[in-house]
Amino acid sequence: MASGAGSSMLYSFLLFTVILSLQEMYRSKLASTELFTILGGFISSLLFLVLLTLIGNYQETCGVKTGWGAVIIAEAVALIAAGTVHRVCITTCFLFSAGLLYEVNKLSGVILSKSDSKTRRY
Repeated sequence: MASGAGSSMLYSFLLFTVILSLQEMYRSKLASTELFTILGGFISSLLFLVLLTLIGNYQETCGVKTGWGAVIIAEAVALIAAGTVHRVCITTCFLFSAGLLYEVNKLSGVILSKSDSKTRRY
């Protein structure tokens, strides 16, 4: 395992654990008002992003190409975590996660095209 990927996986796991723990500790507060419910959905979408990073790094370390399976697993876990706070958090988590996934995909395309242009030049 490369040290860069290993430390990235460790940080992703720790961040996932901290976010999930804090969300569960403040679950009643997040369910108390409409604004906090939306915030709970956003926090759950951050869980999606961190878990997607963790799964993607693990798959890349193992030499497996990351695909939609990682997205579906990360989204399912995030939606379950959102459901423990409030039902509306599930909807807002899904919407925020879709936006984050779009941005990550766009950013990935930009970075990939830059690395391709660097490798083509001699």
